[in-house]
Amino acid sequence: MKADNKVLAISAGIAAIVLIGGGWWLTRGNAANDYAQCQRSVVAGGMDAFGGPFTLTDQRGERVTDRQVFDKPSLLYFGYTYCPDVCPLDAARNAEAVDLLEEDGIEVTPVMVSVDPARDTPEVLADFAEMFHPRMIGLTGTREEIADVAKSWRTIYRVNDQDDPDYYLVDHMTQTYLVMPGTQTVEFFSRDTEPQEMAEQVACFVNASG
Repeated sequence: MKADNKVLAISAGIAAIVLIGGGWWLTRGNAANDYAQCQRSVVAGGMDAFGGPFTLTDQRGERVTDRQVFDKPSLLYFGYTYCPDVCPLDAARNAEAVDLLEEDGIEVTPVMVSVDPARDTPEVLADFAEMFHPRMIGLTGTREEIADVAKSWRTIYRVNDQDDPDYYLVDHMTQTYLVMPGTQTVEFFSRDTEPQEMAEQVACFVNASG
């Protein structure tokens, strides 16, 4: 199975398990809040269920907090630099949306939290970020720190390094989250969201924030 198909299958399976467990589920519609006119994805209990404080290490090797990272509207993605195809495609899509927004005078930061901290050192993340966008922030940390952050954003991943400690894949969910300053998550985007569509929706949120 190709890596992208495998990830999609795993994401679908994870979503089904969560649905059965009753923890949270995804529906479509408008949310009753300040961003109602912009939101397309709605989570039972509200988007406030996503996100939380953290301290991680950026690609410069500096420890940074969520408040420092999300000082501007940000597109947050959980992935890893050794990903063969899914993560680079998603990172490129997010970067393209950021550039489209910049043409309209809206500055948005692309952010990737690594779900492979063993291999994704700050130096590795720096090379990865440089390939995609000059403002991209790459974040890593200890296994425990990454697990806590992923849990805060309700994302699930699995490191498959049991047989090969050097060349392995990481199964992970592939949503991109729109996080506003103050670590307020207001929306998420699936893999099939086109850059133009993402940019238009992000612009709606930014403009609604006043």
